[in-house]
Amino acid sequence: MSLLPAPTPSELRILRSLWNDGPSTVRDVHERIASEQGLSYTTTLKQMQIMHGKGLLERDDSQRAHIFNAVIGEDETQRALLDDFMSRVYEGSASRLVIQALGMSHGANPDELAEINSLLRTLRKQAVETSEES
Repeated sequence: MSLLPAPTPSELRILRSLWNDGPSTVRDVHERIASEQGLSYTTTLKQMQIMHGKGLLERDDSQRAHIFNAVIGEDETQRALLDDFMSRVYEGSASRLVIQALGMSHGANPDELAEINSLLRTLRKQAVETSEES
């Protein structure tokens, strides 16, 4: 994603729709996101045309109703946005970001904490294996 521009919040809504439901027409995307934002069809169309121009969406225009698809994946987008945010706000420190997110905000629910613990176990195991290889 480093070669593509970072999506705006409204572009992320469109991307989420495409990530969740796959390639779609403008009408399909509009019906999924318009109720949240009160957008007109022409606004959704224009936004998707702009995103296509930026390289965020690809368009199949072989049929009357053009089909749009996200060029970038959800994980890749989240990783790039998080890396940028962590670099700008936390001087690149993942631990400061995690401490702030878990300790000073609304916190995590038990399922999220279990997932975090599982990830920490995996990361510790990888760190031990890496240090043993050195």
